[in-house]
Amino acid sequence: MDIDPQDRRYLSEINVVPLVDVVLVLLIIFMITAPLLYRGIDIELPASATNNIRPTERVVVTVEKDGRIFVDKERVPPHNLVPFFRSLAVNKPDVTVYLRADQGVDYGQVVGVMDAMKQAGINQIGMVTEPVTPASGKRSVKPAR
Repeated sequence: MDIDPQDRRYLSEINVVPLVDVVLVLLIIFMITAPLLYRGIDIELPASATNNIRPTERVVVTVEKDGRIFVDKERVPPHNLVPFFRSLAVNKPDVTVYLRADQGVDYGQVVGVMDAMKQAGINQIGMVTEPVTPASGKRSVKPAR
């Protein structure tokens, strides 16, 4: 059987299977070697009797839906907040206070607790919230209309 040169057809398609194989192998190699390149330097730190860096104290203030106020797990009446926070600021000057308030709590009560903290000299206040989950789309604040 003799093939005539006129009947030859050229393959004009690119075979991508070997290309994909090579790319996947390179991807795996880079995924394995990349974490090894950014490895930290191993050192032995010397021991010291005095430590200049102090961890900050953290206190959590919770305002429940019914208006009860707790500092960590201790209940504090609203009229005793300023003296309580003042003694806290004197005993722990670098304290950071995290404020947690129920979603149904009156805004004025939350501002009152924050005002008591400021009057007592506590300047580092953080607000604790729940993150919005993309699946539920739950929002803690209703949009204004």
